[in-house]
Amino acid sequence: MDPSLRVGVVFPQTEIGGDRGAVREYVAAVSELGYAHVAVYDHVLGADPDVHRGWAGPYDVDTTFLEPFVLFGYVAALTSLELVTSIIILPQRQTALVAKQAATLDVLCEGRLRLGVGLGWNAVEYEALGEEFSNRGARVGEQVELLRRLWTERSVTFNGKYHIVTGAGIAPLPIQRPIPVWFGGSKKPALRRIGRLADGWFPMMEPGPELTDAIATVHEAAVETGRDPSAIGMEGRISVGDANQDTIAAKIAAWREAGATHVSLNTMRANLTNVDAHIAALTTAASVVFD
Repeated sequence: MDPSLRVGVVFPQTEIGGDRGAVREYVAAVSELGYAHVAVYDHVLGADPDVHRGWAGPYDVDTTFLEPFVLFGYVAALTSLELVTSIIILPQRQTALVAKQAATLDVLCEGRLRLGVGLGWNAVEYEALGEEFSNRGARVGEQVELLRRLWTERSVTFNGKYHIVTGAGIAPLPIQRPIPVWFGGSKKPALRRIGRLADGWFPMMEPGPELTDAIATVHEAAVETGRDPSAIGMEGRISVGDANQDTIAAKIAAWREAGATHVSLNTMRANLTNVDAHIAALTTAASVVFD
């Protein structure tokens, strides 16, 4: 296994998210198996299909999601894993509050936070959280700019299109100054935003022609803004479930060949109904990952 490729896991929110003991058992097992990080999905609210007729989203009001910052505050005391939000839906959240939450978490986990952000797709959440859905893409770039200033400066004065901060700052500042910001997204505007702004990204496709084209778009945007494309990390995702060892090995090899710096193994939505089944699947995968 190439030691430069860091392999972690996706926390199975929808299966064990509501069980505190299962969270502790899962994190302990993942750490012991040798995985590098744990990534967490984000949804604040789920839509009720009885109210939103024709609802086609992958999650709804009955789908379990623990809030990532709160969850990681607990997990930080249990493990030395890197903690990854994959992703926080940034435009539906107050930027200064996210900056404070992330800075606090970075202190508690001793600089092991990687903040993945994205736009999300659920207008129901945006409405309930009092944020505009239609301009979320326009706002996120300014949010990231402000986050980085709040993480690196004692006192910030910022006059943007969507944010005003007058002589204010965070204490304590995070250990990482700034905290790495990774982006999700697959459409061309998102890919160009990644090239311009992101420390890394989470492709929404598997290795192949579509990913090759997406990487080219990211790199082109990076070069246009004077950035080094090779400095932008990339994290692939592999659905594990009942996949056999040969399949897992082949997918890891494909991501490595595509230039990934990180990979996460995902056991969510694979008919694994308890924490023991998720740990068993990751144990099987570990024999390939760490061979």
